[in-house]
Amino acid sequence: MGEEVVRNKKVVLRHYVTGFPKESDFEVVTGETVSLKVPEGSGAVLVKNLYLSCDPYMRGRMTKHEDPSYVFDFTLGSAIVGYGVVRVVHSGKPNIAEGDLFWGMTGWEEYTLIENPESLFKIKYNDLPLSYYTGLLGMPGFTADVGFHEICSPQKGEYVFVSAASGAVGQLVGQFAKLMGCYVVGSAGSDEKVELLKNKLGFEEAFNYKKETDLKAALKRYFPEGIDIYFENVGGAMLDAVLANMRMNGRIAACGMISQYNLEKPEGVHNLFYLTTKRIRMQGFLVSDHYHKYPEFEDRVAQYVREGKIFYLEDIAEGLESAPAALIGLFSGRNVGKQLVAVSRE
Repeated sequence: MGEEVVRNKKVVLRHYVTGFPKESDFEVVTGETVSLKVPEGSGAVLVKNLYLSCDPYMRGRMTKHEDPSYVFDFTLGSAIVGYGVVRVVHSGKPNIAEGDLFWGMTGWEEYTLIENPESLFKIKYNDLPLSYYTGLLGMPGFTADVGFHEICSPQKGEYVFVSAASGAVGQLVGQFAKLMGCYVVGSAGSDEKVELLKNKLGFEEAFNYKKETDLKAALKRYFPEGIDIYFENVGGAMLDAVLANMRMNGRIAACGMISQYNLEKPEGVHNLFYLTTKRIRMQGFLVSDHYHKYPEFEDRVAQYVREGKIFYLEDIAEGLESAPAALIGLFSGRNVGKQLVAVSRE
Protein backbone atom coordinates (compact mmCIF):
# COMPACT_ATOMS: atom_id res chain seq x y z
CA MET A 1 0.00 0.00 0.00
CA GLY A 2 1.53 3.36 -1.07
CA GLU A 3 1.90 6.33 1.22
CA GLU A 4 -0.80 8.99 1.07
CA VAL A 5 0.06 12.08 -0.97
CA VAL A 6 -2.04 15.25 -0.96
CA ARG A 7 -1.97 18.64 -2.67
CA ASN A 8 -0.33 21.28 -0.48
CA LYS A 9 -1.50 24.86 -0.98
CA LYS A 10 1.19 27.41 0.00
CA VAL A 11 1.90 31.15 0.07
CA VAL A 12 5.13 32.15 -1.70
CA LEU A 13 6.97 35.45 -2.22
CA ARG A 14 7.15 36.13 -5.99
CA HIS A 15 9.96 38.70 -5.84
CA TYR A 16 11.83 40.74 -3.24
CA VAL A 17 10.13 43.94 -2.12
CA THR A 18 11.17 47.57 -1.78
CA GLY A 19 8.82 50.11 -0.21
CA PHE A 20 5.35 49.02 0.91
CA PRO A 21 4.52 45.36 0.14
CA LYS A 22 1.48 44.57 -2.03
CA GLU A 23 -0.73 41.50 -2.34
CA SER A 24 0.68 40.98 -5.82
CA ASP A 25 4.14 40.42 -4.29
CA PHE A 26 2.77 37.09 -3.07
CA GLU A 27 1.17 34.12 -4.78
CA VAL A 28 -0.97 31.26 -3.47
CA VAL A 29 0.33 28.11 -5.20
CA THR A 30 -1.78 24.95 -5.32
CA GLY A 31 0.08 22.56 -7.64
CA GLU A 32 2.62 20.88 -5.36
CA THR A 33 2.04 17.67 -3.40
CA VAL A 34 3.31 16.42 -0.05
CA SER A 35 3.54 12.96 1.51
CA LEU A 36 1.67 12.57 4.79
CA LYS A 37 4.51 10.46 6.19
CA VAL A 38 8.00 11.60 7.22
CA PRO A 39 10.92 10.00 5.33
CA GLU A 40 12.04 6.61 6.64
CA GLY A 41 14.59 7.00 9.45
CA SER A 42 14.05 10.76 9.72
CA GLY A 43 13.72 12.64 13.01
CA ALA A 44 11.38 15.16 11.39
CA VAL A 45 7.67 15.69 12.01
CA LEU A 46 4.96 16.38 9.44
CA VAL A 47 2.43 18.90 10.74
CA LYS A 48 -0.91 20.27 9.63
CA ASN A 49 -0.91 24.05 10.04
CA LEU A 50 -3.94 25.32 11.98
CA TYR A 51 -3.19 29.02 12.62
CA LEU A 52 -0.51 31.32 11.21
CA SER A 53 0.74 34.49 12.87
CA CYS A 54 1.13 37.77 10.93
CA ASP A 55 3.96 39.73 12.55
CA PRO A 56 5.64 43.05 11.64
CA TYR A 57 9.19 41.60 11.75
CA MET A 58 8.27 39.57 8.65
CA ARG A 59 8.57 42.74 6.54
CA GLY A 60 12.36 42.58 6.82
CA ARG A 61 12.35 39.06 5.39
CA MET A 62 10.61 40.25 2.20
CA THR A 63 13.68 42.28 1.12
CA LYS A 64 16.95 40.84 -0.16
CA HIS A 65 19.86 41.66 2.18
CA GLU A 66 23.55 41.19 1.55
CA ASP A 67 23.90 40.65 5.29
CA PRO A 68 20.61 39.40 6.80
CA SER A 69 19.96 40.49 10.40
CA TYR A 70 18.60 38.18 13.08
CA VAL A 71 16.29 36.31 10.65
CA PHE A 72 17.00 35.11 7.12
CA ASP A 73 15.32 36.54 4.04
CA PHE A 74 12.46 34.55 2.56
CA THR A 75 13.37 32.17 -0.28
CA LEU A 76 11.58 33.05 -3.50
CA GLY A 77 9.23 30.33 -4.71
CA SER A 78 9.20 28.47 -1.37
CA ALA A 79 6.50 28.76 1.26
CA ILE A 80 7.18 31.79 3.44
CA VAL A 81 7.90 31.00 7.08
CA GLY A 82 6.51 32.36 10.34
CA TYR A 83 5.09 31.44 13.72
CA GLY A 84 2.06 29.20 13.80
CA VAL A 85 0.03 26.60 15.69
CA VAL A 86 0.36 23.07 14.31
CA ARG A 87 -0.95 19.55 14.85
CA VAL A 88 1.33 16.56 14.25
CA VAL A 89 0.19 14.26 11.41
CA HIS A 90 3.19 11.89 11.42
CA SER A 91 6.29 11.83 13.59
CA GLY A 92 9.81 10.47 13.25
CA LYS A 93 10.50 11.37 16.90
CA PRO A 94 9.63 8.80 19.61
CA ASN A 95 8.67 11.53 22.10
CA ILE A 96 6.26 13.28 19.68
CA ALA A 97 2.97 11.59 18.83
CA GLU A 98 0.37 12.01 16.12
CA GLY A 99 -2.19 14.59 17.30
CA ASP A 100 0.25 16.50 19.54
CA LEU A 101 -0.17 20.29 19.38
CA PHE A 102 2.76 22.73 19.15
CA TRP A 103 3.53 26.35 18.33
CA GLY A 104 6.66 27.64 16.64
CA MET A 105 8.19 28.29 13.22
CA THR A 106 6.35 26.64 10.33
CA GLY A 107 5.53 27.20 6.67
CA TRP A 108 2.67 29.27 5.27
CA GLU A 109 1.09 26.19 3.72
CA GLU A 110 -1.36 23.45 4.64
CA TYR A 111 1.28 20.87 5.64
CA THR A 112 4.93 21.39 6.64
CA LEU A 113 7.76 18.93 7.17
CA ILE A 114 9.67 20.31 10.16
CA GLU A 115 13.22 18.96 10.24
CA ASN A 116 14.06 20.37 13.69
CA PRO A 117 11.00 19.68 15.87
CA GLU A 118 13.03 20.49 19.01
CA SER A 119 12.52 24.14 18.02
CA LEU A 120 8.77 23.81 18.66
CA PHE A 121 6.96 24.53 21.94
CA LYS A 122 4.47 21.92 23.09
CA ILE A 123 1.07 23.44 23.88
CA LYS A 124 0.26 22.84 27.52
CA TYR A 125 -3.26 24.26 27.85
CA ASN A 126 -5.71 22.80 25.31
CA ASP A 127 -8.64 24.28 27.25
CA LEU A 128 -7.71 27.79 26.01
CA PRO A 129 -8.26 28.89 22.39
CA LEU A 130 -5.47 27.42 20.25
CA SER A 131 -5.31 30.70 18.32
CA TYR A 132 -3.98 32.34 21.51
CA TYR A 133 -0.68 30.52 20.86
CA THR A 134 -0.08 32.80 17.85
CA GLY A 135 -0.39 35.81 20.15
CA LEU A 136 -1.22 36.06 23.83
CA LEU A 137 0.45 32.73 24.77
CA GLY A 138 2.95 32.72 21.88
CA MET A 139 5.78 34.90 20.62
CA PRO A 140 3.96 38.30 20.79
CA GLY A 141 2.68 37.72 24.33
CA PHE A 142 6.07 36.58 25.55
CA THR A 143 7.64 39.59 23.79
CA ALA A 144 5.33 41.92 25.73
CA ASP A 145 6.15 40.17 28.99
CA VAL A 146 9.94 40.13 28.53
CA GLY A 147 10.09 43.67 27.17
CA PHE A 148 7.98 45.17 29.93
CA HIS A 149 9.04 43.19 33.00
CA GLU A 150 12.67 42.34 32.20
CA ILE A 151 13.83 45.29 30.08
CA CYS A 152 11.78 48.11 31.66
CA SER A 153 12.03 47.07 35.36
CA PRO A 154 8.62 48.65 36.17
CA GLN A 155 7.56 49.92 39.58
CA LYS A 156 4.02 50.39 40.87
CA GLY A 157 2.65 53.86 40.09
CA GLU A 158 5.00 54.63 37.19
CA TYR A 159 3.85 56.41 34.02
CA VAL A 160 3.86 54.09 30.99
CA PHE A 161 3.39 54.95 27.33
CA VAL A 162 2.80 52.26 24.67
CA SER A 163 2.83 53.01 20.93
CA ALA A 164 0.95 50.72 18.48
CA ALA A 165 -0.99 49.93 21.60
CA SER A 166 -3.85 47.93 20.07
CA GLY A 167 -1.53 45.51 18.25
CA ALA A 168 -0.57 42.00 19.29
CA VAL A 169 2.22 43.14 21.65
CA GLY A 170 1.07 46.61 22.69
CA GLN A 171 -2.35 45.57 23.99
CA LEU A 172 -0.65 43.14 26.40
CA VAL A 173 2.07 45.55 27.55
CA GLY A 174 -0.70 47.94 28.62
CA GLN A 175 -2.54 45.25 30.53
CA PHE A 176 0.62 43.94 32.22
CA ALA A 177 1.36 47.53 33.27
CA LYS A 178 -2.17 47.91 34.68
CA LEU A 179 -1.79 44.67 36.66
CA MET A 180 1.34 46.23 38.23
CA GLY A 181 -0.54 49.39 39.23
CA CYS A 182 0.99 51.70 36.61
CA TYR A 183 -0.69 54.62 34.82
CA VAL A 184 -0.94 53.68 31.13
CA VAL A 185 -1.57 55.67 27.95
CA GLY A 186 -1.49 54.21 24.43
CA SER A 187 -1.44 55.53 20.89
CA ALA A 188 -3.17 53.93 17.90
CA GLY A 189 -4.10 54.86 14.35
CA SER A 190 -7.90 55.07 14.46
CA ASP A 191 -10.67 56.31 16.74
CA GLU A 192 -12.07 52.76 16.89
CA LYS A 193 -8.77 51.47 18.29
CA VAL A 194 -8.57 54.35 20.77
CA GLU A 195 -12.01 53.44 22.12
CA LEU A 196 -10.98 49.77 22.43
CA LEU A 197 -7.88 50.76 24.40
CA LYS A 198 -9.89 52.81 26.87
CA ASN A 199 -13.06 50.73 27.12
CA LYS A 200 -11.90 47.12 26.67
CA LEU A 201 -8.19 47.04 27.48
CA GLY A 202 -8.19 49.28 30.56
CA PHE A 203 -5.80 52.03 29.44
CA GLU A 204 -6.36 55.25 31.39
CA GLU A 205 -6.06 57.29 28.20
CA ALA A 206 -5.35 56.78 24.50
CA PHE A 207 -5.05 58.98 21.45
CA ASN A 208 -5.15 58.73 17.66
CA TYR A 209 -1.66 59.77 16.55
CA LYS A 210 -2.92 60.50 13.02
CA LYS A 211 -5.03 63.34 14.40
CA GLU A 212 -2.16 64.98 16.31
CA THR A 213 -0.21 67.69 14.51
CA ASP A 214 2.37 67.91 17.33
CA LEU A 215 3.21 64.58 18.99
CA LYS A 216 5.48 66.21 21.56
CA ALA A 217 2.61 68.45 22.72
CA ALA A 218 0.17 65.52 22.70
CA LEU A 219 2.40 63.50 25.00
CA LYS A 220 2.85 66.52 27.29
CA ARG A 221 -0.93 66.72 27.51
CA TYR A 222 -1.27 63.07 28.60
CA PHE A 223 1.88 62.98 30.71
CA PRO A 224 2.24 66.44 32.33
CA GLU A 225 4.80 64.94 34.75
CA GLY A 226 6.63 62.96 32.04
CA ILE A 227 7.02 59.30 31.03
CA ASP A 228 8.87 56.70 33.11
CA ILE A 229 8.58 53.79 30.66
CA TYR A 230 8.12 53.78 26.90
CA PHE A 231 7.44 50.51 25.10
CA GLU A 232 8.69 51.29 21.61
CA ASN A 233 6.90 49.70 18.65
CA VAL A 234 6.95 52.60 16.16
CA GLY A 235 10.19 54.64 15.94
CA GLY A 236 10.60 57.82 13.89
CA ALA A 237 8.69 60.94 14.92
CA MET A 238 7.02 59.15 17.85
CA LEU A 239 10.36 58.18 19.39
CA ASP A 240 11.59 61.77 18.99
CA ALA A 241 8.51 63.12 20.77
CA VAL A 242 8.81 60.56 23.58
CA LEU A 243 12.48 61.38 24.26
CA ALA A 244 11.51 65.00 24.90
CA ASN A 245 8.87 63.85 27.41
CA MET A 246 10.80 61.22 29.33
CA ARG A 247 11.46 61.59 33.06
CA MET A 248 14.82 61.24 34.77
CA ASN A 249 16.07 57.63 34.78
CA GLY A 250 13.36 56.56 32.33
CA ARG A 251 13.52 53.24 30.47
CA ILE A 252 12.72 52.50 26.84
CA ALA A 253 12.30 48.94 25.55
CA ALA A 254 12.99 48.98 21.80
CA CYS A 255 10.77 46.16 20.57
CA GLY A 256 10.04 47.32 17.01
CA MET A 257 9.91 50.38 14.75
CA ILE A 258 7.13 49.67 12.27
CA SER A 259 7.04 53.24 10.92
CA GLN A 260 10.49 52.61 9.39
CA TYR A 261 10.15 49.16 7.85
CA ASN A 262 8.91 50.26 4.42
CA LEU A 263 11.15 53.33 4.05
CA GLU A 264 14.12 53.08 1.74
CA LYS A 265 15.88 55.70 3.87
CA PRO A 266 15.01 55.55 7.60
CA GLU A 267 14.03 58.81 9.35
CA GLY A 268 16.53 60.44 11.65
CA VAL A 269 15.96 60.87 15.39
CA HIS A 270 16.93 64.31 16.69
CA ASN A 271 16.41 64.15 20.46
CA LEU A 272 18.90 61.45 21.38
CA PHE A 273 20.87 63.76 23.67
CA TYR A 274 18.02 63.40 26.18
CA LEU A 275 19.38 59.87 26.76
CA THR A 276 22.34 61.58 28.39
CA THR A 277 20.76 64.53 30.18
CA LYS A 278 17.88 62.48 31.61
CA ARG A 279 19.97 59.31 32.23
CA ILE A 280 17.54 57.28 30.12
CA ARG A 281 18.24 53.61 29.44
CA MET A 282 17.13 52.50 25.97
CA GLN A 283 17.58 48.81 25.25
CA GLY A 284 16.72 46.66 22.28
CA PHE A 285 15.90 43.00 22.78
CA LEU A 286 15.04 39.81 20.91
CA VAL A 287 12.49 37.56 22.54
CA SER A 288 14.36 34.47 21.31
CA ASP A 289 17.14 35.22 23.80
CA HIS A 290 14.66 34.62 26.63
CA TYR A 291 12.80 31.46 25.56
CA HIS A 292 14.26 29.46 28.47
CA LYS A 293 11.83 31.44 30.67
CA TYR A 294 8.78 30.70 28.50
CA PRO A 295 7.23 27.86 30.63
CA GLU A 296 6.83 30.16 33.66
CA PHE A 297 5.22 32.79 31.42
CA GLU A 298 2.78 30.26 29.92
CA ASP A 299 1.62 29.13 33.37
CA ARG A 300 1.23 32.66 34.72
CA VAL A 301 -0.59 34.16 31.73
CA ALA A 302 -2.88 31.16 31.23
CA GLN A 303 -3.98 31.76 34.82
CA TYR A 304 -4.58 35.46 34.09
CA VAL A 305 -6.85 34.45 31.21
CA ARG A 306 -8.85 32.01 33.34
CA GLU A 307 -9.27 34.66 36.03
CA GLY A 308 -10.46 37.24 33.49
CA LYS A 309 -7.48 39.54 34.22
CA ILE A 310 -6.44 39.73 30.55
CA PHE A 311 -8.63 40.67 27.58
CA TYR A 312 -7.27 39.69 24.19
CA LEU A 313 -8.31 41.08 20.80
CA GLU A 314 -7.86 38.90 17.73
CA ASP A 315 -8.38 39.72 14.04
CA ILE A 316 -8.73 36.37 12.26
CA ALA A 317 -8.54 36.02 8.47
CA GLU A 318 -10.02 32.78 7.11
CA GLY A 319 -8.05 30.55 4.73
CA LEU A 320 -4.60 30.64 3.14
CA GLU A 321 -5.96 32.71 0.23
CA SER A 322 -6.53 35.59 2.66
CA ALA A 323 -3.02 35.40 4.15
CA PRO A 324 -1.16 37.89 1.87
CA ALA A 325 -3.77 40.63 2.44
CA ALA A 326 -3.77 39.95 6.19
CA LEU A 327 0.01 40.19 6.39
CA ILE A 328 0.44 43.41 4.42
CA GLY A 329 -2.53 44.96 6.25
CA LEU A 330 -0.28 45.20 9.33
CA PHE A 331 1.66 48.02 7.68
CA SER A 332 -1.39 50.20 7.11
CA GLY A 333 -2.94 49.38 10.51
CA ARG A 334 -5.87 47.55 8.94
CA ASN A 335 -5.98 44.94 11.69
CA VAL A 336 -7.74 45.47 15.02
CA GLY A 337 -5.86 43.38 17.57
CA LYS A 338 -3.66 40.38 16.86
CA GLN A 339 -3.70 39.51 13.15
CA LEU A 340 -3.66 35.82 12.36
CA VAL A 341 -4.82 33.44 9.65
CA ALA A 342 -6.95 30.36 10.28
CA VAL A 343 -5.73 27.73 7.83
CA SER A 344 -7.70 24.85 9.34
CA ARG A 345 -9.82 24.57 12.47
CA GLU A 346 -9.80 20.76 12.41
